[in-house]
Amino acid sequence: MQGAEEADKIEKVLLMGRQGAGKTSMRSIIFANYLARDAYRITFTNDVNKSRVRFLGNLVLSLWDCGGQDLFMEQYFQSQRENIFKNVQVLIYVFDVTSKDFYGELQYYENCLNALTDLSCKAKIFCLVHKLDLLAEGIREKAFQEKKIKIFEKTKGFEVDCFKTSIWDETLYKAWSQIVYFLLPNVKTLEKNL
Repeated sequence: MQGAEEADKIEKVLLMGRQGAGKTSMRSIIFANYLARDAYRITFTNDVNKSRVRFLGNLVLSLWDCGGQDLFMEQYFQSQRENIFKNVQVLIYVFDVTSKDFYGELQYYENCLNALTDLSCKAKIFCLVHKLDLLAEGIREKAFQEKKIKIFEKTKGFEVDCFKTSIWDETLYKAWSQIVYFLLPNVKTLEKNL
């Protein structure tokens, strides 16, 4: 007879992006019930923050929130490459739409894809173009579409979905619900039974 731990389906999820992109804030809002207005109190992630989140019985997300400082990012791609990128089911890469160095962000994203190609070739990619609330409403969609095109150009060999997100509206929850939906085993059976 299998023990409870053996029956758990553990899915490794990487949450990556450059420093200040909003990764830890969104994780805290989604999984720790923080309010958006409290995000300013959340400090940056130092190296990797690992947590486990249980869904619907035996699905467990092993969520790795990876600090986005340049020093950490370089370590992830060099000395920690196998530890970070091996057996990843989902990469959630967060792009700050207001970044002054979007091409630098794209380079880190491409480095993630290269590591996944070697160590987790079946990983699913979700890209969140985040902090859209910081742009004037009239240019949000155009900015998102421009970033999305560049992201798709860099993504080869992986299935990728892009979402526009903000901690100030429902877009963050919609994106994360799609991510969890992808991870749920037998989701069609669950929908049928509901």
